[in-house]
Amino acid sequence: MTYSVQDIADAIGAEAVGDVALRIERAAEPATADADDLAMAMVARFQADIPKGKARVALLSPGADWQALGLKAAIFAPRGRLAMSGVTALLDPGQGFTSGIHPSAVIDPTAEIGEGVSVGALTVIGPRARIGAGSVIGPHCAIGADVSLGEKALLREMVSIGARATIGARFVAQPGVRIGGDGFSFVTPEISGVEMARATLGDQGETKPQAWLRIHSLGAVTIGDDVEIGANTTVDNGTIRDTFIGAGTKIDSLVQVGHNVRIGTDCLVCAQAGIAGSSVIGNNVVLGGQTGVGDNLMVGDRVIAAGATKILSNVPEGRVMMGYPAVKMDAFTEAYKVIRRLPRLARDIAALKKAVFKDEGTE
Repeated sequence: MTYSVQDIADAIGAEAVGDVALRIERAAEPATADADDLAMAMVARFQADIPKGKARVALLSPGADWQALGLKAAIFAPRGRLAMSGVTALLDPGQGFTSGIHPSAVIDPTAEIGEGVSVGALTVIGPRARIGAGSVIGPHCAIGADVSLGEKALLREMVSIGARATIGARFVAQPGVRIGGDGFSFVTPEISGVEMARATLGDQGETKPQAWLRIHSLGAVTIGDDVEIGANTTVDNGTIRDTFIGAGTKIDSLVQVGHNVRIGTDCLVCAQAGIAGSSVIGNNVVLGGQTGVGDNLMVGDRVIAAGATKILSNVPEGRVMMGYPAVKMDAFTEAYKVIRRLPRLARDIAALKKAVFKDEGTE
């Protein structure tokens, strides 16, 4: 499918100039763009690459001299990344999943399949599951008993959803997402070394080797509307109550969400982050890549944690955190400056000691 320059501008609420009837097939980087591509050049360093390619149309920042760049038309985007959202949504060709229900799919007779649902090859849908209208279930997916999946969901290939999960509308799960595994929750018959070490901050006390007994997960997972979850991310069932993810939250690939965790609305959780059991994450929180949140903690609304931050205590709302253990970013930056000065400080101290001891030896 192709779109005119004016079609694209209208779709993203931007201004178009030049030959707005030109047709566009794809988006491309400027240096490799063909004649039917839209060159994505919202910043100056990309605009310099436009002459290297064959693009006739580009997405530019306001005020760029599109004619000097040799273009026949241009679209001006005041906020480049926001324009990227609209353009990529318009030009996304999708995964090519076919409509209808594949003959190899196994669907329990008691499952309710909404109107216009697509179910891919070798997918299994369990008893009493409800799939909302317009949803696309990719190949090799597994949807457990009593699952409720809202309308217009998109499950890429090999997604699994455990029994009793409740998921809102427009849910997106990338390949390999696992929702509803049992939580990592074990206990020993008597007090363990881990419990003693935690209580004493280091001393294990008089404990003995013991086997671990499993605590079963009786809860499930509840997910709000407009949530997206990245490839190979796992969300554990709650132990008694459900693990919860609020509406509008976006979770990256390779993230672990532990049992009983509650994540608020419109949060961003970046790749390789881990949230341990029973922690509560507020609304509009951003956890950078490889951030770790310990168990039974509270992270307030609008907190931002820089990449690789390790949160080991409660964080008040609005804080920007960094480091291991996490502290306010400005405090971490000051401490890091001191650390970088330590070698010089050590040399200065050595020189002072040498001078002092030399003076003492001459008395």
